[in-house]
Formats: sequence, structure tokens, C-alpha cells
Amino acid sequence: MIPNRETREKRQHSTTLVPYSHYECRLPEWFVNVPMHWHGEFELIFILQGRGEFFCGSQKQEAGEKELFLIPPNMLHAAYPCREQELVYDALVFNQTMLGTGSGDRCTNECIRPIVNGRLGNSVYIGRQTAEYEEIRTSAERIFSCVRENSARMDLLMKSELMRMIFLLEESGEMVFEKERGGGEVENIRPAIEYMVNHFWEDITVEQMADLVHLSKSHFMRCFKQAVGIGAVEHLTQLRIHAACEALGDGTDQIADIAFACGYNNLSNFNRQFLKKVGCSPREYRRKNGGGNS
Repeated sequence: MIPNRETREKRQHSTTLVPYSHYECRLPEWFVNVPMHWHGEFELIFILQGRGEFFCGSQKQEAGEKELFLIPPNMLHAAYPCREQELVYDALVFNQTMLGTGSGDRCTNECIRPIVNGRLGNSVYIGRQTAEYEEIRTSAERIFSCVRENSARMDLLMKSELMRMIFLLEESGEMVFEKERGGGEVENIRPAIEYMVNHFWEDITVEQMADLVHLSKSHFMRCFKQAVGIGAVEHLTQLRIHAACEALGDGTDQIADIAFACGYNNLSNFNRQFLKKVGCSPREYRRKNGGGNS
């Protein structure tokens, strides 16, 4: 389905009845990468295959099979496969209610709310060298097993495993809290990234983005590259191609219409950029991913 320019909505990851969503990510098979973004829910990432580079807040971390990330709400994050490797991972995006934030007990106030309120200094990377790694990995495997079974009874077990994981991370010293939420390059450019996500189909310039965050063009470009790992123009291209991939796989709209809706007024330029980023033409991508006729 073509992205709607006037009524484009944020993806809803959770409901009152089912307060989480599960995504299997295959990079670059399904998408070239997962561009920088954020949401109001937690995200648990469990790498199944390959290696990738993850940008989470001010942290840049390469990680591989059976390693994990716990990303707190509203933290900017992105994922890129390492060169010439496929990156496959499970992602659980879950509402803070899964951790019992409606309660006012001391456990919630002292251990859970600081994470939700942005006092966690960065995402938590759980590598093989992490204290309690084996227990945390086992807990993650149980969590995603519960997700796949998809029942109210397994939701109960999932909640308990999420709480156990938080306990293990705090017990091992992996949770590092700040008195006040840090700023830095990521927070400096957050409004620009948000604008690009919501207006990627428009004619956006680097000068426009720099003005939006009250930085000089050169300073903005440095901040953006440091925070996101790529330049602003490259990031905008990634957002457009990512949206095009979703549209190609979801519906039967004409490729020319999809190109226009994603910010390309020239079909040849769209085809060239798509081939460069994805490694095949839009028509080939649609055929491989089950989309309709072009």
C-alpha cells in the first residue's frame, strides 16, 4: 500500500489486550537496514544469525548470534547488517505495562520506573562476556517461545521472564542509571530525525534540517553522522527505500506511484537508488516478497 502523505500514522506496537508485537527481521533480505527511529515501548532484540551493527542512543555496538539488546522507551536506535553478512533477529516491542508499571510498590518505583522515565544511560547490550549471560539468554529464549505460542497463559510466563531478566541485569550491574537524562549529539538532532520520518517524501535539504535544530550546517552534519552512523542525505534515502520496500511487499500499487509517494519524482532515479540499496530492481523485489503485479 502506498504511504499516505496526509494521514500517515505511527505504527501501533501494542494494545490493551495484547501489549506487545513481535517482528522477525532479516537484513538485507527483507530490508536493507532498520533506519534510526524510536517508539514509546521497550524493545528486546535477540540475534539469531549473522552479525550486525546497532546504534542505540549514544552507543554503537557490533553484536552477533545469541547476543541481545534491551532498548528503553523513546531511545533512538537503528540496525545495520555487517558487510556481506545476513543479520536475522527477533524483536519484541512491548508496553511498559508488561513490567507492572501500574503498581506503586517499591519494586516498581525504584527498579522499573527509572528505566521508563529515561534514566537508563543507554541501551543494555548483553554479550557473551556479560555477567549472568547464560541465564539471560535462556530467559530470552523462553520469552520468544511464549511470543510464538501467542496465548493468554503464555503471556503470564512472558511477563515473569521479562521481570526476571530485569532482575538479572540489575543484579549483574548492567543497568546504569543517570541522575538526569543525558543530552549529547543524539538529543541535539532528534527533532530533525523525527521530521524526516514524518516527511521523508518531501524535498528536504540539509540546510532545512540544520535550521530546525538551530545548528550550523557543518555542525549539524557532524552531529548527525556521529549519532546515526551515516549522513543525513543517506538516512533520508534509507527512509524512502524502506517505505518503498514495505509498499512493494504489501500491495499491488504501480511502481511509479510508489516511487512518487516515497519522494521520487523521477522513476529512473528511484530504480537506480533502489537497485543500489537493495541489490535488485523494485519489480524483482516485489516478485521475491509476494507483492502483486507491477
